[in-house]
Amino acid sequence: MVVHDTAREMARALRAREISARELVQAHLDRIDAVDGRVNAVVTRVPERALAEADRADARLAAGEQVGPLHGLPIAHKDTHLTAGIRTTSGSPLLADFVPDADELVVERMRGAGAITIGKTNVPEFAAGSHTFNPVFGTTANPYAPGRSAGGSSGGAAAALASGMHPLADGSDMGGSLRNPASFCNVVGLRPSPGRVPTHPASLPWATMSVQGPMARTVADAALLLSVLAGPDPRSPISLGDPGSAFAVPLDRDLTGLRVAWTPDLGGAVTVDPAVTAALAPAAEVFTHLGAHVEPACPDLTGADDVFRTLRAWQFAATMGPQRDRVKPALAANIDDGRRLTGDDLARAELARAALFHRIREFFTRYDVLLAPVSQVPPFDAALEHPTEIDGVPHPHYLDWMASAYLVSAAGLPALSVPAAFTPDGLPVGLQVVGPPRADLLVLQVGHAFEGATQVGLRRPAF
Repeated sequence: MVVHDTAREMARALRAREISARELVQAHLDRIDAVDGRVNAVVTRVPERALAEADRADARLAAGEQVGPLHGLPIAHKDTHLTAGIRTTSGSPLLADFVPDADELVVERMRGAGAITIGKTNVPEFAAGSHTFNPVFGTTANPYAPGRSAGGSSGGAAAALASGMHPLADGSDMGGSLRNPASFCNVVGLRPSPGRVPTHPASLPWATMSVQGPMARTVADAALLLSVLAGPDPRSPISLGDPGSAFAVPLDRDLTGLRVAWTPDLGGAVTVDPAVTAALAPAAEVFTHLGAHVEPACPDLTGADDVFRTLRAWQFAATMGPQRDRVKPALAANIDDGRRLTGDDLARAELARAALFHRIREFFTRYDVLLAPVSQVPPFDAALEHPTEIDGVPHPHYLDWMASAYLVSAAGLPALSVPAAFTPDGLPVGLQVVGPPRADLLVLQVGHAFEGATQVGLRRPAF
């Protein structure tokens, strides 16, 4: 089925004229019509515009023009990412009718590389939280278990990828918003190093906790999209200088001798559901068979929780403060937390982050990568706002169950969610591959090797 082909296969078929961009776009529009009623992932659609763009793409190829690496590929963008002429709601009634005048940088780069916009994917309100529901469009269902969460905040993107509604997706990640939904939906999500994918416009352009990045059904496809999204831009003061072409290379790598640290619970820093622990237990053996040297180890993450929660609250207060009385209670509470912060609080968090960085830098002189759970729980009941306990341990705050992802965010490390296993009742579980600062390519190479050895990502939803 063409809609479940890889993005690279689709790109090759388009260039070989085995399929036209119009045919490919129409196939995905038909797929959305057929299955999105069960999933609720692509919440705004622009079929006429997409088909017109596809016709222009076909004409350019027929005329022998140079085309970009994403030429003719249909993509629905995350509903927090600005799209010129297409409403961008951020899942909030405050923006239910907002239509931007310009694309933001990640959309601009994708469209400049030839991607065809077919719509927008669902998010939690203002991307706050890792379960995708909002008062504008409702809840996105997990395509493997429709009564379960698809994760978030890039939950619509992940569910649409798994369901064959588009081959690539853009997302963002502060505390796990690329990784958690990838884990829940058996797809790939990369949280790049801060500055790897420059962000514009941005209210806080110097901030590093929130990043944008790629999602796909395979690691190689995620690397393809990263090759388009990455690279310096003068509008982002933290953008890294490496060109995106650095990620367009083959990902094959011999893992013989790779020094792998494995931690099932981030050194005891998080509580993990036994079903997740059991599902990921064979991962270390996979790497051993690939020639790596695996041993139990984890960096000292002391202070990482305070770093993340403090800087996140400050960021929400800074950017969302004026809307405090018009957003969901959990987000309003985060804004209140940010408003209560003092200069001493921010100083404490920044000093702790500096100490955390140096401990982790030292850790990665002894190990090449760290393996850990992406999510502490399997996909949970979609009727819940968030899990309130894990393995009998109370987790009352809506962020508590996301710590396995957000502690890595606090450290500023590149991290990949790659399909790893299914629980006995058929729920996806992802493995988190974490690399040293700015080692995005290494993370992709290691994830690619694991993906090839396990092939768990080939399992698609039943419909």
